[in-house]
Amino acid sequence: MIRPHPAVEALPPATPFIGPERLMRETGRSELVRLGANESAFGPSPFAIAAMERELPRLSWYGDPDSLDLRDALASKHACDAGSILVVAGIDDVMGLIVRAYVGAGGLALAARGTYPTFAYHVHGYGGTLETVDYRDDGFVDVDAMIAAARRLDPHLVYLANPDNPSGTLLPASEVERLIDALPARTLLLLDEAYADFVSDDRLLARPLDDRVIRTRTFSKAYGFAGARIGYALLTRAHHDVLQKVRLQYGVNRNAQIGALAALADTAFVTGVIAQTQAGREEYVALATSLGLRTLPSHTNFVCIDCGTGERATRVMHELLQRGVWIRKPGARPLDRFVRVSVGTAPMRAAFTDAFRAVLAVVPA
Repeated sequence: MIRPHPAVEALPPATPFIGPERLMRETGRSELVRLGANESAFGPSPFAIAAMERELPRLSWYGDPDSLDLRDALASKHACDAGSILVVAGIDDVMGLIVRAYVGAGGLALAARGTYPTFAYHVHGYGGTLETVDYRDDGFVDVDAMIAAARRLDPHLVYLANPDNPSGTLLPASEVERLIDALPARTLLLLDEAYADFVSDDRLLARPLDDRVIRTRTFSKAYGFAGARIGYALLTRAHHDVLQKVRLQYGVNRNAQIGALAALADTAFVTGVIAQTQAGREEYVALATSLGLRTLPSHTNFVCIDCGTGERATRVMHELLQRGVWIRKPGARPLDRFVRVSVGTAPMRAAFTDAFRAVLAVVPA
């Protein structure tokens, strides 16, 4: 047998996410209420759909490997130079590039235990070592523990999602600043801001771009482009040039570039999605409160509902699936006692409400 590299061969089989398609095959269902992947239930902008439809006859063409038109538009949005924008096939793509370039084989990374699992997937896949710190019991990233671990371990890379996934909580910008300033000199912060569109700019990090931080954004959430796989990084020219060495030059979908550019211009649509998402979050909080359950404060397009124990949360998740409602839950303590439900349309939320009430009636506290 031809064997892989020893570092890869030593890895256990890994599936970071089990998708609804697989769950439908396994349960014999033709459809599910999709509330598990934090997708936008409100779709992309109609203008973006129209722009992509017009270009479908040219799908045989490669996309612009420089994504220059989109980078120019994003540079205008963020008041920076186009050289500070790197367009990628979603945050997962650039996350892998960053780990590959700055951690690599034998390198060390640090993150919260149970945070977005693709980060760990990349670290292990590129031969690095991942150290973790626990979340605080209130669902927030423990900045003090992160700083202490970084000073002790001197990692190459620290990963922070803010707003956080899977909790939905938001660290104040001052806490993110405190973390950055406390990191060892050689440590880079990967700041995953996938849900930043749901947060007002005055609550996000205002620090000018510098070599200490790479920030990542996506069109998957508020813009509704999860299936198109497109996102971008905000970074200094030095980091841009490094990642250029290893990125897949034609890796970004051409139609995704076209759609994202059109979506940026449709600010009214995105504003509407954000408003509907906020209304949906409030509806979930009211539902949980009416059932005697607490929620974590969310700044994303999902809400975490406290079921009391990890065992109960797991059973609730499985019972909901049997009723055709797909959600997810965090896997690591202390967040494993929560179930996480994405904000859907009004009919989707109604289906979740009915199923959730029914499940709690048969799953004891």
